[in-house]
Amino acid sequence: MILALRALGVGDLATSVPAIRGVRAAFPGETLALAAPAWLTPLVDLIGGVDRIVPTDGIAPRRRRLVAKVAVNLHGRGPESHRLLQAAKPAKLWAFANAEAGHLDGPAWTEEEHEVRRWCRLLHHYGVPADPSDLSLSIPDARVPAGVTIIHPGAKSPSRRWPPDRYAAVARQLRSLGHRVVITGSASEQDLAVRVATASGLPRDAVFSTSLRELAGLVAHARLLISGDTGIAHLATAYATPSVVLFGPMSPHRWGPPAGRPQHRAIWHGTRSEPGDASGPGVHPALLAIEPSEVCAEAGNAIA
Repeated sequence: MILALRALGVGDLATSVPAIRGVRAAFPGETLALAAPAWLTPLVDLIGGVDRIVPTDGIAPRRRRLVAKVAVNLHGRGPESHRLLQAAKPAKLWAFANAEAGHLDGPAWTEEEHEVRRWCRLLHHYGVPADPSDLSLSIPDARVPAGVTIIHPGAKSPSRRWPPDRYAAVARQLRSLGHRVVITGSASEQDLAVRVATASGLPRDAVFSTSLRELAGLVAHARLLISGDTGIAHLATAYATPSVVLFGPMSPHRWGPPAGRPQHRAIWHGTRSEPGDASGPGVHPALLAIEPSEVCAEAGNAIA
């Protein structure tokens, strides 16, 4: 068995797709197990090639005996994630070098590296090719409307949430241009989604609460996505759906859409020399510097 660890969220999983496929291709006859949250299973299914999902608390031998020929850390630089995989007693560990975890044979960690290329480089170090452009996902069979413009105002941390009134201003402008606008959000973001819809004059049924599989289908068939730097933006990249992504504390050079795809527009007014606090309590100044008129202009460029 080959065991890979990527125990984070939607965007984190989407950026590891090329690396997961590289591991799959390198061990065609082996069972590939992915240690990840169970709620991500619908998205893992859209990647293909993963044989089983393992909860992270099931890695350690005391809970479940896993016999891994190779354990691949696609989660972080260590030491905690290295030690979690080492607890499974794999014959080999592929991971970035970390002296604290006693793992020295991996490549050095580069903080400012793009997340997709980071994990491809890790595999290249161990002689496994991985194509950083291989980001596509299968389109799920989900009953969702086609051709909508999605506005997704939520994000995990407050520092990455553009003000609701500005999203509403964008929604009003796009509606005036003929877009069918819908507002999406997770279960915990429904109040925020309703606020944006109400402020933009949209009816309550324009607020969508979807499963992860339905959300992927909605993005795959959408006309345009506008969101902050959060997981849904990576779904737009996976489906080549035109998008405008608003960045605040984190640079698009690390988490943005790949270069050479003009249908994906990243807006950022920060500096690479002054990284922000992605977990800060308030909206990041770089995000506040973005105006609705700029977003609407980029939306036109994305779908041109």
